Amino acid sequence: MSTNNLTILILYYSRHGATRKMAELIAQGVESVPGCDARLRTVPAVSTVTEATAPDIPREGAPYVELSDLEECAGLALGSPTRFGNMAAAMKYFWDGTSTQWLGGMLSGKPACVFTSTSSLHGGQESTLLTMMLPLLHHGMMVLGLPYTNPELMTTKTGGTPYGASHWAGMNGDNTLSEETRVLAIAQGKRLAEAACKLRGVR
Repeated sequence: MSTNNLTILILYYSRHGATRKMAELIAQGVESVPGCDARLRTVPAVSTVTEATAPDIPREGAPYVELSDLEECAGLALGSPTRFGNMAAAMKYFWDGTSTQWLGGMLSGKPACVFTSTSSLHGGQESTLLTMMLPLLHHGMMVLGLPYTNPELMTTKTGGTPYGASHWAGMNGDNTLSEETRVLAIAQGKRLAEAACKLRGVR
């Protein structure tokens, strides 16, 4: 990792591991672009029990996101499993606490993309991706989709949309990522990193 490289933040929430696997593939796409480093971060779960607390360091996966990660990133990939056609409460809770960054324009002009996984094939993949874009647009980010120049969008049977990469995880989260999903997630990370480079005039 070079101190001169652009940092692309991949911020996700995952309960059963599918969204985390997608985040890792997006990171692979990011790091295929010279001059870019992927920074994987997650958010703690929220609980209806007010006394419940999350450990300071997650038991597995990426560290918890800090607001400084938003400031330091040149681009952002945002991922969450679907909860009734929307992002998970844990991710929404994080974004609800970013008003200072919004007022300061910390993310304005930076490129972003979104990705998701669902337990059922028609469980709200597209509506989740679209609603995840809303806080990013309010922050002034430039939201990227997946173009149909990726032929896998026409052949996938497990997810994958022009709004972002998606995955049908199954009721127990045990469906493996299809080859189309893998290719699209990597392509999305690469596209995000390339956009960040162009916006920063890196190449």
